[in-house]
Amino acid sequence: MTVLPTADQIRTIVHRTFLELDIDEDMLDDMDERIMLDEGRYVARSYRVDDFLAMWMIDVGLVQFYDADGNMLRTVNLFEEIEPQRMAA
Repeated sequence: MTVLPTADQIRTIVHRTFLELDIDEDMLDDMDERIMLDEGRYVARSYRVDDFLAMWMIDVGLVQFYDADGNMLRTVNLFEEIEPQRMAA
């Protein structure tokens, strides 16, 4: 059974990618993080810094990055980025 990546692992990816997108590191300290539910089910997590947004879509294993105009800047495939972990039997 494969386990979802942890929120800390995703935060690290988001932080690193925002830096690669030339967002000032000092601004990352004020990153707004929100959990999104759909009928009580945990479906996504968003990260906002200034006018930039990252969205972790949990079911599809992607983190997408957007600018202030809603243009997608980058997609990170978590199945390629994070080595799968297995639960102990």
